[in-house]
Amino acid sequence: MPQTFSVPQSNRVKLVVASSVMLTFISFWRAAAVVLNDLGSSAFYAGGIAEEAVGKAAPWFILGVMLFSFAVRAVYVESCSMFTRGGVYRVVKEALGGTFAKLSVSALMFDYILTGPISGVSAGQYITGLLNELIDVGAAHRWLPVAMVSGGHGPWHFPVNGTSAVFCAAVTLYYWWQNIKGIEESSDKALEVMKITTIMVVLLLGWGIWSAFKVGAKFPPLPIPSNLHFSRDALGFLYGTKLATSLGLFGILMAFGHSILAMSGEETLAQVNREIEHPKLRNLKRAAIVIAIYSFVFTGIVSLLAVMLIPDSVRVPVYRDNLIAGLAMYAVGPLTLRIIFRIFVVIVGFLILSGAINTSII
Repeated sequence: MPQTFSVPQSNRVKLVVASSVMLTFISFWRAAAVVLNDLGSSAFYAGGIAEEAVGKAAPWFILGVMLFSFAVRAVYVESCSMFTRGGVYRVVKEALGGTFAKLSVSALMFDYILTGPISGVSAGQYITGLLNELIDVGAAHRWLPVAMVSGGHGPWHFPVNGTSAVFCAAVTLYYWWQNIKGIEESSDKALEVMKITTIMVVLLLGWGIWSAFKVGAKFPPLPIPSNLHFSRDALGFLYGTKLATSLGLFGILMAFGHSILAMSGEETLAQVNREIEHPKLRNLKRAAIVIAIYSFVFTGIVSLLAVMLIPDSVRVPVYRDNLIAGLAMYAVGPLTLRIIFRIFVVIVGFLILSGAINTSII
């Protein structure tokens, strides 16, 4: 008679862990690098956009936003420790209810969907612009083949929009491939980008501060209502009124709002929280401190130095979208050295903006 065997029932609880990438664990340095790939890219353009909106006092508001980000980051750390996943949804739900939490998450998802393509195209425009500038320099010194300068219309250039789109697609595919391997792979690339960026930041701040002392540069005007000069677009429906200047606090709050772009990317800290290694809370706090100090020094002080060193006539019209390149060109030193450093700045800009694609995928 055949024997039957019964398999004992296990009392273990089966769990399914949902994750956008393969579940591995990373150090707080890698977590900070992933966040800074998004947050650090703001240093290239936040100061120029804020100055176009509110005038030369903009760097003080950028510094204020960077200080305000300390409090925002503390809220994220607290929410991540109190709730599973934490982040925007839990913070908004506890404060304003489920409806506003859903709206906030929808807006955040929309932001992530846009962050990748916009950052990728911007990175492509940085590198395409550099290539076209090098072609112009080569044509001026007759270094280019005859085929590239014939026709009487100047040297041949890469089409900016098409080339930028190609770069964006290539970088997106690269980071997608890295992310399907796991966050350890993609965070490693983010860490390498931040190592190169840190070299640039140290050189830029050291050279910029020395140049400011050398030329006797003055600080930007203080952030008081009389020094705020809003553009028409910045005022919006308040254009034609005097509310922004007559009500001092109102004008300062408006200027602060136009500078909030410098804080873009904070929510990524909650995204990478689940992949941070044990002890999770302690490492999350360490990552938050690294992000806070790095973003304050990089975004805040660079915006201040840019207004101090770059002439008013070219700062916003020419270098609005890349103040760091302008800062490199107007530092004190040999022209050849400044051009080489500007090329380095543009390459770093390409890398860190490309890294924002990785952040949006994670």
